[in-house]
Amino acid sequence: MSPADASADRTRPLPPVASPQPRVRSHHGDDIEDRYEWFRAKEDGAVIAHLEAENAYTQERTAHLDELRGRIFDEIKGRTLETDLSVPVRRGHWWYYGRTVEGSQYGIHCRAPLASDDDWTPPVLSPDTEVPGEQILLDGNVEADGHEFFSLGSFEISNDGTRMLYGVDSAGDERYLIRVRDLTTGEQLPDEIPDTFAGAGFSPDGRFIVYTTVDDAWRPDTVWLHELGTPVSDDVRLFHEPDERFWVGAGFTRSDRYLVIGLGSSITSEEWILDADDLRGEPRVVWPRREGIEYEAEHAVVDGEDVLFILHNDGALDFELVRVPASDPSGERTTVVPHRPGQRLLGMSTFRDLAVVAYRRGGLARLGLLDYATGDVDELSFDEPLYAVGGGGNPEWAPPVLRLGYGSFVTPATVYDLDLATRELMLRKRQPVLGGYDPERYEQARVWARAQDGTQIPISLVWKRSFGEAGIAPRPLHLYGYGSYEHSIEPAFSVARLSELDRGVVFAVAHVRGGGEMGRQWYEDGKLLNKRNTFTDFVDCALHLVDHGYTTPDRMVAEGGSAGGLLMGAVANLAPELFAGILADVPFVDALTTILDPSLPLTVIEWDEWGDPLHDADVYAYMKSYSPYENVRADVAYPRILAVTSLNDTRVLYVEPAKWVARLREVGADALLKCEMVAGHGGVSGRYNAWRERAFELAWLLDVLGVADA
Repeated sequence: MSPADASADRTRPLPPVASPQPRVRSHHGDDIEDRYEWFRAKEDGAVIAHLEAENAYTQERTAHLDELRGRIFDEIKGRTLETDLSVPVRRGHWWYYGRTVEGSQYGIHCRAPLASDDDWTPPVLSPDTEVPGEQILLDGNVEADGHEFFSLGSFEISNDGTRMLYGVDSAGDERYLIRVRDLTTGEQLPDEIPDTFAGAGFSPDGRFIVYTTVDDAWRPDTVWLHELGTPVSDDVRLFHEPDERFWVGAGFTRSDRYLVIGLGSSITSEEWILDADDLRGEPRVVWPRREGIEYEAEHAVVDGEDVLFILHNDGALDFELVRVPASDPSGERTTVVPHRPGQRLLGMSTFRDLAVVAYRRGGLARLGLLDYATGDVDELSFDEPLYAVGGGGNPEWAPPVLRLGYGSFVTPATVYDLDLATRELMLRKRQPVLGGYDPERYEQARVWARAQDGTQIPISLVWKRSFGEAGIAPRPLHLYGYGSYEHSIEPAFSVARLSELDRGVVFAVAHVRGGGEMGRQWYEDGKLLNKRNTFTDFVDCALHLVDHGYTTPDRMVAEGGSAGGLLMGAVANLAPELFAGILADVPFVDALTTILDPSLPLTVIEWDEWGDPLHDADVYAYMKSYSPYENVRADVAYPRILAVTSLNDTRVLYVEPAKWVARLREVGADALLKCEMVAGHGGVSGRYNAWRERAFELAWLLDVLGVADA
């Protein structure tokens, strides 16, 4: 250690010291002493005091970054048009849109009447121009008044436009209180439904609300029917799923013909339909569940017959699309889009005259228009080598235009309307980026890394051209990863990311196995007893970027959140020498402890993703071999680590990163913990709060990369 390093160590504030309180956990003949499991007692004053001490220590250790955090926040704010309006979406006799106002944390939900029933061209709205007939439906800033946290889990207008329901979470624990407002009078109706899950909706006739509730493990398990004007105690239970592996949800088809009750685990699904005009009737199953078979159904009318289009993986790894009679879903199947290995069908949306099919091919999202008469799929094409595209804001059953969302690493979020008759894409709005943003100053590309078993792993890159081509000379690099639940990381634009790129940082995404970028097999090869591929793929991507001159280990920071935080913890143990820093957001780093306890939120559901270590000794041994908390090493020098969590997170409990950081400190790691005391899995609420949170993380990241003063 140099004299300068020794002096720095003497002046560095001391971290909080948590008194170990060993508890022994025994499974499959294996005894594990856990020194910090006592952190789980959320109501214990000593635990809260420890978390607050961690926050104070983190603030003290990063106090030198206060000015940089302020600059980054100002950069995000300065690039954002704070007073703005979204592109209106037509539903019924109204255009619905949102407003943001400078200085306000939350959005404002609005609507304005159509000029005529033939009006399908959304009005061009300006913050400086009054919108004729505008109604303020819900002002999030008013609703959030007096609460440190505010989030909407449900928001819907009845088909006739006279009533609004909305579900509010004011703690971050994702339990929502549903309220109802009469939009003709502005009065709140007496109907209030507490402790609901997200996603409630009106019946087509507006008489009922369909909503779901959760069990003690935070699993949505029951669908309810509430008749407006009646006591909640009289609500009818439409469906209950006792199997703890399955989530339940419900929603009406776009045609308003059926209520669809869907339930699914990670590997199995089942759907039930109920006539929308007989909601007190008996649901009927579409296809009885079969272990390992997933499907989803959409209603359409073809040649005058009610049919269901069903996307499924029965004998089709990457899924196929079939059509069946709605009156007899288990009857004869007509193949519409056959299974094509490597083209992963993701979903479909049916309309009166056609359907939109979403799929992935070559690592990119695709959209195609399905002609009911011919079965042909007309794929939409876009010019950029990397992009993300999807349908959005299409509530109408028979629209002449289709609303699309589009973007890339360099193209800000863009709204198009596709004319279904001419196939013309009409630009409705592109996210304004203030301060002279020019996409031509930035470049995006995809390269491929070779994994240990020879598999080619895609890496997406974006950088600012003025710093030179990526890969010509080593540059500071920010490598992001996730790799679970078949979730794909799309090449999406980020205003906050510009604060990195403009300082010369290359941003990269390692599309590791366990995600969905390259099809269903890509997911299968990164879950259960193949989970280690996720971690080694990320390491191999980092090695590729070093070996090919993009960066050096002392100039690379890795980031991941939630299940991607598990990736970060595993990588820290596997290859600490490859990174200067690791940023772990709400990280799932005590995975084995959590998945062993079926009383914890979501554990049983997660067994399909990770395996069941409680009953299977092989799974137990495998998870123990990679779970970050179990495998903290005393024989290595860890990179700098920042873990960010939230006290009220119900998905990854705060206790996991708190324990992990304490254990890392035992072996001398420079690890920081930041715990939001009033927030959930998604972090703080409110856009300015979210910007400040991201500015905090980016300032730390840039400091680690050595470009904090750039």
